[in-house]
Amino acid sequence: MYQHLLKSLNRLHPRSWDFIQLMRMDKPIGIYLLLWPTLWALWIAGEGRPSVKNLVIFLLGTVLMRAAGCVINDYADRNFDGHVARTRERPLASGRVSAKEALVLFAVLLLVSFGLVLLTNATTIWLSFGGVALAACYPFMKRYTFYPQVVLGMAFSWGIPMAFTAETGELPMAAWLLYIANLLWTVGYDTYYAMADREDDLKIGVKSTAILFGDADRLIILSLQGLALLCLLLAGSRFELGLCFHLGLLAAALCFAWEFWLTRAREPLVCFQAFLHNHWAGLAIFLGLVLDYALR
Repeated sequence: MYQHLLKSLNRLHPRSWDFIQLMRMDKPIGIYLLLWPTLWALWIAGEGRPSVKNLVIFLLGTVLMRAAGCVINDYADRNFDGHVARTRERPLASGRVSAKEALVLFAVLLLVSFGLVLLTNATTIWLSFGGVALAACYPFMKRYTFYPQVVLGMAFSWGIPMAFTAETGELPMAAWLLYIANLLWTVGYDTYYAMADREDDLKIGVKSTAILFGDADRLIILSLQGLALLCLLLAGSRFELGLCFHLGLLAAALCFAWEFWLTRAREPLVCFQAFLHNHWAGLAIFLGLVLDYALR
């Protein structure tokens, strides 16, 4: 159904597919990875019954902000992507979309997203500026630091405090355990992503944790994932979550173990598959939360 909708949009205008690809709407994995932790927070903040209004706001906001992040990322990398096998056919790198068009699209996506945030409350509105700043600066970090994945983790986790303030008007300290957990998890799976491009990145001078970690990459990723689970366990204790939540964490741990085994040869395509597989870990944790509250 999703792919059918995209094809229908493509028939409306001959260039529609270029902009769909620029926003990465044809590859929803980034939406999932951004959505699951946001829903974790929304479900906990709403004690299993978040408001329909906030659910719609954060679902749409996740899609729009992920699209905006992809657009500004490709704008920042437009002179690099052409030298990387996996990205050389992206709309900006191949010249199918101009830099000006990308910036206009980025601005429109931000404006629509901000319109959604205006439907929440003052605290959430102020927090949203931090999310925009992180999303805008992340793509440029790989030029200056080996830790762009940390900035991405901060950006991908920003929906967590916003979900709490939107749902409750408050931001409990325990919510930051969820934030830290998601930051650690994001650094882990995005390092798998960077491992897929490591050889090309070394040639063009782009930095990443995959390059920084070197031969210790897989062990460090597994450690980051373990620390993320520990933070989630602590958060679960603070929010008095039960068996189903812990079973969700167990399922996520099995996902991480499988990824570690899968990438033992560090083949680029397999590392990319490990990155994609993290969607299932996030989903498992969310389903555990939903069942935990539903069975109370």
